[in-house]
Amino acid sequence: MPQPLMIFAAGLGTRMRPLTDTCPKPLIRVGDRTLLDRALDLGRDTGCAPIAVNTHYLGQQIADHLAGQDVAISPEPQTILDTGGGLRQALPLLGRGPVMTLNPDVVWTGPNPLSALQAAWDGDRMDALLALIPLAQATARKGAGDFSRADDGALTRKGDFVYAGAQIIRPDLLADIPDAVFSLNLLWDRLIARGRVFGMVHRGGWCDVGYPEAIPMAQALLDG
Repeated sequence: MPQPLMIFAAGLGTRMRPLTDTCPKPLIRVGDRTLLDRALDLGRDTGCAPIAVNTHYLGQQIADHLAGQDVAISPEPQTILDTGGGLRQALPLLGRGPVMTLNPDVVWTGPNPLSALQAAWDGDRMDALLALIPLAQATARKGAGDFSRADDGALTRKGDFVYAGAQIIRPDLLADIPDAVFSLNLLWDRLIARGRVFGMVHRGGWCDVGYPEAIPMAQALLDG
């Protein structure tokens, strides 16, 4: 079945300056493709539909880039709503039920992470399934890991796994959060407390394209 997909493209790209002084980070190129187009390739290859992209910083450039494509725009013209607020605003474009989310500032090799998440999803015991990469294999990652993963895949905070920027999540509980601007970390914490957040380890390469020096590292990963 088609799976709704939300791509987060509203950020300021502060770490990517000066490249983002005049270009939104999702339109930065690695090789011959923009980061946003690489993310869209993953979604389309998985059969995701509908696909929504949120925008804020230099958002008209992103809207122009997507003109005529099978992508809905969820503009955030006044205030960046962060991942939680941004997903909640976009839900009317995505329909009901679990949705996939994807950060575009990542390059992947190996299996399509969205397809792998679909194959591993178990709605009876999961409210969120996160793609993970071991910290030791996280190219260009700065900082510590995010999660520990139990033998059954259940996640707890802190550990040697990095959230890789792709997930399936039930958005129902977003309605219970009163803040207009908030991160999906807030929802994850509520779901972790219920034992409903699980992790899938990506069986391929991964690079965080978050700052200019990471672009050649991402290209090297793609070149093998």
